[in-house]
Amino acid sequence: MTARPANTHQARLLRLLRDGGPNSRAQLGDQIDLSRSKLAVEVDRLLETGLVVADGLAASRGGRRSHNIRLAPGLRFLGVDIGATSVDVAVTNAELEVLGHLNHPMDVREGPVAVFEQVLAMAAKLRASGLAEGFDGAGIGVPGPVRFPEGVPVAPPIMPGWDGFPVREALSQELGCPVMVDNDVNLMALGEQHAGVARSVADFLCVKIGTGIGCGIVVGGEVYRGTTGSAGDIGHIQVEPDGRACACGNRGCLEAHFSGAALARDAEDAARAGRSSELAARLDSSGTLSSVDVAAAAAAGDPTALDLIREGGRQTGQVIAGLVSFFNPGLVVIGGGVTGLGHNLLASVRTQVYRQSLPLATGNLPIVLGELGPVAGVTGAARLISDHLFSPA
Repeated sequence: MTARPANTHQARLLRLLRDGGPNSRAQLGDQIDLSRSKLAVEVDRLLETGLVVADGLAASRGGRRSHNIRLAPGLRFLGVDIGATSVDVAVTNAELEVLGHLNHPMDVREGPVAVFEQVLAMAAKLRASGLAEGFDGAGIGVPGPVRFPEGVPVAPPIMPGWDGFPVREALSQELGCPVMVDNDVNLMALGEQHAGVARSVADFLCVKIGTGIGCGIVVGGEVYRGTTGSAGDIGHIQVEPDGRACACGNRGCLEAHFSGAALARDAEDAARAGRSSELAARLDSSGTLSSVDVAAAAAAGDPTALDLIREGGRQTGQVIAGLVSFFNPGLVVIGGGVTGLGHNLLASVRTQVYRQSLPLATGNLPIVLGELGPVAGVTGAARLISDHLFSPA
């Protein structure tokens, strides 16, 4: 993809076609503040660039029928979602429909060189399957703070060896296309906004609970990243004064008390202390425990597992309640690997938020699980790069 929109009108048309699919000139004109003649000029210029193509006759609205317009069907975006313990890679079309998706276990602590070797191998496999001849752009999510303009991770607590690594520059050279980099939870928020539970919401919070905990903040339909890119790092808000030591160097952080790693540790402690026969049996069987085991034990009615989930939900809800009182969002989305704990976790979070925040903020506030699961991050990554490419150069 070498062409870019020449002005904001063309950029707006491209995003309308991305988000709404093929459309007639007349229908596009209903959604954008342009005269019929000016709209025709801009559409014709986009047709000349090859970014859009004619796509059959539109439904009649009286008079001569016009052609539908759609984004070029050959456009391909690569979405990469690097988590703490796995990597997801997907290829999408221009409308961000996921055409192919691969997942592979990977420890982010192995460092950027090893992780990106795996990412490139997965991208090559998708390309070899015939889904894409090449990529017009790539979006990358990483589980830590990112200095957004440069695409560089900054002192990520759970990513040793990544501080200052030029992710955008390195992958752009390897893939031969433009690359954008962001925090993984921001991309989850973009994914849920584009194709998930937040499609019609302009102001919302997206909380990801996995190995770490973060929050994507969407204001007026746009991700809010803060001055230096660290907005939403809620895993390091203190929930217990003088509590557990955290990887960030502080004590009592939410992430140290309830995250995938913290939950696994607490479950193993409970199993070894004889407080849960269900968890002890699972520990004997596999040698380790994870949030999946806790969810299964809770589903079997194990009271210790249920207590762990409720206490984690209470602490998470305590933090979210403060965010709700401050930000007054229209929706709170909960996602990430730990959401396998399901409605036990959700009920505990809701109880704490509704109890602690003011009625004006919570009276009509849905708190829901995300719809897209592991596809949210890669969809958001494709959305990130398309936002960049569908902006004037």
